Amino acid sequence: MGSEMCIRDRHEGLKMDNIFVQGMLAATVAGLVTGIGGFMIFLKKRYFQDNINFLLNIAAGVMLAAAFFSLLSPAMSRIIRFDPDIHVAAFWYTGAVFAGVALVWILNEVLPHEHNNMGHHGMNFSLKTAWLFIIAITLHKIPEGLAVGVAYSAEDFMNPDSLVLGIALHNIPEGLTIAISLVAAKCSRLKAALTAAAIGLVQPLGAALGLVTMGISEKIVPLGMAMAGGTLLFVVINEILPETYGVKKTEKASFALFLGFICMTYMNIVLD
Repeated sequence: MGSEMCIRDRHEGLKMDNIFVQGMLAATVAGLVTGIGGFMIFLKKRYFQDNINFLLNIAAGVMLAAAFFSLLSPAMSRIIRFDPDIHVAAFWYTGAVFAGVALVWILNEVLPHEHNNMGHHGMNFSLKTAWLFIIAITLHKIPEGLAVGVAYSAEDFMNPDSLVLGIALHNIPEGLTIAISLVAAKCSRLKAALTAAAIGLVQPLGAALGLVTMGISEKIVPLGMAMAGGTLLFVVINEILPETYGVKKTEKASFALFLGFICMTYMNIVLD
């Protein structure tokens, strides 16, 4: 009996180690995709705000679909199963989503950063302003990595692949905006692209936090999923959409948003 328990514990330990490695690897690969966006700085002589906004709105649609179908929806189903009282379950679920929103909100308030205010990378841009803007994007990497870590912790009842793919696609325009801001601040294109790739490596730090925290208890996992979904909602609604809709070309922005959402919804169904 004791040997069977020992074998079972060892098996569980190996499974947890495997999940941790897979989650960290997925977060690292998704983070490095930021570098692909960074090296897109070499593809065109000049990127205008319209180009960046269109890509960011596609990314926003992708992230919304990933947040809803890969995190928020399965978390809701799981939390309802854990508690027979629907009112208590609803309280835990909405509380976890709000906690995720509040977490990124507090980070935004505490850490100095600046939003995107450039028209294209041919204009002058101070290095300090560029780095304040880059800090804002770096803040996004932590909750995105957290979402990946939580998703891999919950792989027994969901497929994390669609979420990782969505975050990776979202990282491409973010990497490009990092490179554009640095080029506008008179940095070389190569340095700007490499910086974008390096910023993407913040994502595994968030994943490690999610993987370690979610390993504490089975009941924490769906709450962590709801919280991670809340962080992604905040990133899209408070950080991306106000920037892209501020130029008043709402039809083009809406088309890009719906395009990203529909494409990610299709991929989520196929991958799951």
